[in-house]
Amino acid sequence: MPRVRTTFRLLPLSLCIAIALPAMAADDSEDWSLCPLYDAVPAFQEAPESATGNSKTRVQQPTDIEGDALQGVENEDTLVQGNVQLHRGDQFLGTDRLTYNQKSGNYRADGSVRYQDAGMRIVAKSAEGNQDTDTHTINDLQYQLMRRRGNGGAEQINLKDDSGSLVGATYSTCDPRQRAWELRASRIDIDMARGRGVARNATLRIGRVPVLYVPWFPFPTDDRRQTGLLYPSISTSSRNGFDWRQPIYLNLAPNYDATLYPRIMTSRGVQLGGEFRWLYEQGRGATSGTWMPKDNLPGKQPDRYLRDVAGNPIPGARLPDTNRGQFNLGAIHTFGPTWYSTANVGWVSDTHYLEDFSNSLYGVSNYFIRSEAGVFGQGRYWNAGVSADYSQLADYTLTENSLPYNRLPRLFGHWAQPFGRWLEAGADVEAVRFQHEAAREFGRFGGTRFDAKPYVAANFEGASWFVRPKLAWRHTAYQLDSEWRATAGATSLTRSVPVSSLDAGMYFDRSTTVRGERYLQTLEPRLYYLRVPYRDQNGIPLFDTAPMTFSWGQLFRDNRYTGPDRQTDADQLTIAATTRFIGEADGHERLSASLGQILYFKDSRVIVPGESPVATGKSAWVAEVGFAPTDRWAINGAYQWDPKLRGQNLASIRARYLVGDRGVVNLGYRYRRNTSYNPAVPGSLPDLVKQVDFSFLYPINENWSVVGRYYYSLLDRKELETIAGVQWESCCLAVRLVGRRYLRNRTGDLNNAIQLEVELKGLGSAGQKSERVLRRAILGYDRDDLYLVPPPAVNRSGTGGSPTLPDPSP
Repeated sequence: MPRVRTTFRLLPLSLCIAIALPAMAADDSEDWSLCPLYDAVPAFQEAPESATGNSKTRVQQPTDIEGDALQGVENEDTLVQGNVQLHRGDQFLGTDRLTYNQKSGNYRADGSVRYQDAGMRIVAKSAEGNQDTDTHTINDLQYQLMRRRGNGGAEQINLKDDSGSLVGATYSTCDPRQRAWELRASRIDIDMARGRGVARNATLRIGRVPVLYVPWFPFPTDDRRQTGLLYPSISTSSRNGFDWRQPIYLNLAPNYDATLYPRIMTSRGVQLGGEFRWLYEQGRGATSGTWMPKDNLPGKQPDRYLRDVAGNPIPGARLPDTNRGQFNLGAIHTFGPTWYSTANVGWVSDTHYLEDFSNSLYGVSNYFIRSEAGVFGQGRYWNAGVSADYSQLADYTLTENSLPYNRLPRLFGHWAQPFGRWLEAGADVEAVRFQHEAAREFGRFGGTRFDAKPYVAANFEGASWFVRPKLAWRHTAYQLDSEWRATAGATSLTRSVPVSSLDAGMYFDRSTTVRGERYLQTLEPRLYYLRVPYRDQNGIPLFDTAPMTFSWGQLFRDNRYTGPDRQTDADQLTIAATTRFIGEADGHERLSASLGQILYFKDSRVIVPGESPVATGKSAWVAEVGFAPTDRWAINGAYQWDPKLRGQNLASIRARYLVGDRGVVNLGYRYRRNTSYNPAVPGSLPDLVKQVDFSFLYPINENWSVVGRYYYSLLDRKELETIAGVQWESCCLAVRLVGRRYLRNRTGDLNNAIQLEVELKGLGSAGQKSERVLRRAILGYDRDDLYLVPPPAVNRSGTGGSPTLPDPSP
């Protein structure tokens, strides 16, 4: 069998096949576990088993031709060779018979033309063309993608240089024996130089039924983004009616682009939205906004906008039925490896906006929008920054008195550096200028605060013990606006107080057997002593300080307040212990249990308005338990028992069971008592939260599954969210029908919505995407959500190359 090297080029079949039809598909990140192990185009025995490469590397490699003996036909310029095999890098081409004219450059391949590279596999009936003019025609072919799922065929492919056309082309990700859907086009024209393709008379069929016809459909053929339509979002609800949102993508430049979002809601009107993104070597950013010139929703329920929750008219209120919108800006810029700047700006047109345009509890729960911009730096032992933030009210049931203070500006710095093996020194410093929108109306006057907390600490530890003493000095100074003189007694205030603590713990372990299983059991006792002398702080205003929620973490903090305006006085000792059972065979933690309590040796007299002093004695017991008897069960609970009240302050339990490879069942209960409850105070309630939450994704069989959630407030005797749905999923097709009833506003009204989504895997989906709603409502709907998978981090050190934006989301 002769073996020669030649300049004969391989047929560029992948030019159209691998790019044209698959390029029309969406990003391929689907679950193909339901697909059978079947090849639309079986593997070729002559092709290399592990071929890797790409178009850039293969052009540098020679082409090897193997086959039967060469034969001259008609004249010496025409050569015929049987059983031809051509190899170049990851490429393979085989044919039963190859005729080639060396003088004219014409060739013809007959009988089982086979082509394969790292990205695809093709079989065709015949191929012919001219190598010199770079024209090629391939007849009656079938193809299968290798790097992503997809297969199909074409009656004929015509190639000329960097252009080509496919006649009678098909594409699908389904098993060829069970074609649930297929995309067909009478003709597809490809222009590789422009990175564009156009499909003509394209038809989408589900089964044998055509469901979509597009006479002309442009699409990209490479990574270059192209202006055009993205997949629409379609839904229906009792509030919006039929809701159609059609993204229009505008490719303006390699490093900036825009997307328009026209939206039609039949019950409300037309909304216009847009997003602009940019990227450069030192940073990136995005800004977006919406505008609705006329909204019919407020006119249907005018009392919601013109009267307060008690039914009284709101002075000066008007219907927000015109020019409704929002604006967002997020950007980051790096100055080098140490310093960077960020900006996050938000704005809404009215206090009802978030509620009227949100479809979840999270939009209802946000009562203000904070905008912030600043410059920040970080080194080995320090971080610092200067920033400014501003808050806008977004809850019509509240007044501006509920807003936090604006910090205009805020300077902060943190330094912590070890000295030798045992010692560490550091400091936390902050200077803030506070201003408030309700300064005159509610007496929320401003001022400047300087807070410094230098400290020195030691870290003595061994294999099974640690002792960490720490001594700090907290100095806080205020320069208040003149209006504070009536309440604070002065405009210049200071407070200095030492803060000392000692944190110590031990670690014991042993091997034990439980029901025949070997475990490593640990016992981890811990003591934390805190001493802070009393300083009278009643005259200091509260700018950004409030009591923390009592929890396990607060047992080991040196301040029970969130900000520097109050430094708790303390003479207290925390006694706590944790035990764990860790499987010796697999290293999984099967049980962890923690119990702790604070012993107060004297009264803690530092308080905020409405708070009672902490009396000498004992705090509530804090207990936390995590139990995983098997890999499918996970049970977590938290409990607080107050011996003074002989009652529980908090009770929380969540149980999760994994069903098969895809299902999950969650059951949760949450209760929190109002520790500041005073029957003499109007509106004061003994309980803050009392809720149950049940959710599930239950697979009935390999294809069918049901989803649901029942989220109910026992305190308000009202459902917060109810979801019921059914899903059908096959190898390449998924259909989801979900009904939702959810809290849509702060007065407790519920909204009903039905979402239908049809997903053609590897191509895209039609209808409103229900996966985002289900992932939020059902923990474990996506198994990755159960594990600590970090989100993509913001790149603060530049892009490291030519900036290019990612493809926009449909």
